[in-house]
Amino acid sequence: MVATSQSLSQLCINSIRFLAIDAVEKASSGHPGLPMGAAPMAFVLWDKFLRFNPKNPHWFNRDRFVLSGGHGCMLHYALLYLTGYDGMTLDDIKQFRQWESKTPGHPENFMTEGIEVTTGPLGQGISNAVGLALAEAHLASRFNKPDCNIVDHYTYVIASDGDVMEGVSNEACSLAGHLGLGKLIVLYDDNHISIDGETELAFTEDVLKRYEALGWHIQSVEDGNTDLDSIEQALANAKQVTDRPSIIRVTTTIGFGSPNKSNTHDVHGAALGGDEVQATRQQLGWEYGEFEVPEDAVNHFRQAIDRGAKLEQEWNQLLEQYKSKYPEDAKQFQQLISGELPEGWENHLPTYSPDDKADATRNQSGAILNALSPVLPNLIGGSADLAPSNKTYVKSSGDFEKGEYTNRNLRFGVREHGMGAICNGIAHHSGLIPYGATFLIFTDYMRGAIRLSALSRAGVIWVTTHDSIGLGEDGPTHQPVEHLASLRAMPNLTVIRPADGNETSAAYKVAIERATQYPSAPTLLSLSRQKLPNLAGSSIEKATKGGYVLSDSNGTPDLILIGTGSEVELCVNAAEQLRQEGKNVRVVSMPSWELFDAQDESYRESVLPKSVTKRVAVEAGTTFGWCHYVGSEGAVVGLDRFGASAPGDVAMKNLGFTTENVVAKAKNVLG
Repeated sequence: MVATSQSLSQLCINSIRFLAIDAVEKASSGHPGLPMGAAPMAFVLWDKFLRFNPKNPHWFNRDRFVLSGGHGCMLHYALLYLTGYDGMTLDDIKQFRQWESKTPGHPENFMTEGIEVTTGPLGQGISNAVGLALAEAHLASRFNKPDCNIVDHYTYVIASDGDVMEGVSNEACSLAGHLGLGKLIVLYDDNHISIDGETELAFTEDVLKRYEALGWHIQSVEDGNTDLDSIEQALANAKQVTDRPSIIRVTTTIGFGSPNKSNTHDVHGAALGGDEVQATRQQLGWEYGEFEVPEDAVNHFRQAIDRGAKLEQEWNQLLEQYKSKYPEDAKQFQQLISGELPEGWENHLPTYSPDDKADATRNQSGAILNALSPVLPNLIGGSADLAPSNKTYVKSSGDFEKGEYTNRNLRFGVREHGMGAICNGIAHHSGLIPYGATFLIFTDYMRGAIRLSALSRAGVIWVTTHDSIGLGEDGPTHQPVEHLASLRAMPNLTVIRPADGNETSAAYKVAIERATQYPSAPTLLSLSRQKLPNLAGSSIEKATKGGYVLSDSNGTPDLILIGTGSEVELCVNAAEQLRQEGKNVRVVSMPSWELFDAQDESYRESVLPKSVTKRVAVEAGTTFGWCHYVGSEGAVVGLDRFGASAPGDVAMKNLGFTTENVVAKAKNVLG
């Protein structure tokens, strides 16, 4: 059936709306309101502006599109289907929110081709987009030539009221304004409705004035329901502004077309219901059945296939010219976007011996970053205003600032959560390995972003320092206790707490390999403020296994002491004392539970034999979780309380982290 009563544009817009309505209705679950209201702006963006190739979702120079209001994901899925992505069929649309479908309840980049980032918690997507735009600006600055713009794409966002309410978006967008990321364009779907009801219940600020104060270019479209020309003009205007990111407030009606539920919270997060679906069809003059899309609309949308193929072909031709004119730059560019690591890069990891002076692992981390930066040109990152403490500043580069996008030191300011979400965006862009740094305690402020890095398989390196009560005088507000346990509980995140320089180098080896593998994954390093000795028996190779025998007695062990980080030294000293008393003691350094558990059973048995049940674990944090390694006959020297303000060595001593206490605990276990 071909409709003649509606313009082609309106036919396309309503095709988006009713695919969303029907999918949500079939699932009896979802958020139809946003797709119904935002369909016009999405259509204009995808039809007139977005540069992409449906047949190659990974084409490097595509524009990035982020639906930050991820609850309205049927908008995105409908667009992927209609424009001809191979990974999205009508059957996939019908499987919305079902087990292992390509159309989950919020967009997941690892489930669905064409989804750039995993948006769900509000504010994350728009913040990820800052990272995407930052990555584009950096790579463009490094590789573009006056006659050859090999990196040239935009990042577009559709954001909801909830996105601009969340604090993380303000953190990230503040930095975007400071940096002048002119290729970031946000369509703000201003529909005045949230789950509780009208947004004026809690949200009455002038969003555009706030974003103007943040350094953004602002525009407003008063009728986002029908005024397609104004939406198009606003997007065109935004593209002309090159020195600032842009936000366009598009005022829409949530659930547009629903006679009884539009402009109410009833259409925000629930299916319309059979009667209201029929009433909406009648209201919008939609003559088609469930999941039926008019041929004229499909044909129009599918023009994106030829258009995208042409765009990619033109870029490939440009790339060939680039290779011919700038072969060295082209070689590095292709290496970066392929994710391949330079041959022999790991040979630049520093190694340490007991003769080397004791040092904090945060200092060794800084030395490693500076050693690797020249040979890993894809490393980029920084700290949330703690670079002198985190030791993350790379001396071979300057600061990434407006007009200085070539540099690789990112200054995130006191914005932990924004930093985390931006790093995720950088990782998902491809071509770069981002790292973000703060104190371990402040992972609380960015936990949402760390969790999403693990969920969405973003190859981020989280560098955290001041990892225990050993940091000292700042006291319990800054002394992490439960953090290691809670981060270890996060699936797909590898936590590494090194005990010396070799283990710190191993941590970076693992982190960089995980960041560039497929699928990639994040790694968190937990580093000390206080100086630690370089241990006899440690090595990069051993530490990459997560746990290994650092020292041993002859014969079967009577006791195994297991330590991480700064407490491995206590285990070494306690073992020496116990050996002098005739005990066979093995010391195991276990920088990473996740890496150790990933080893085969024979290796794990060689380190922690099941026959040796007398075990003591030592870690300056909560004892939670250590029972897995010490068993019912073992014990843990840990900390199941908050710390205290005192010099680090005093805090450690008074809270039981001494050789004497480890020996006493060991003797108690031995009976």
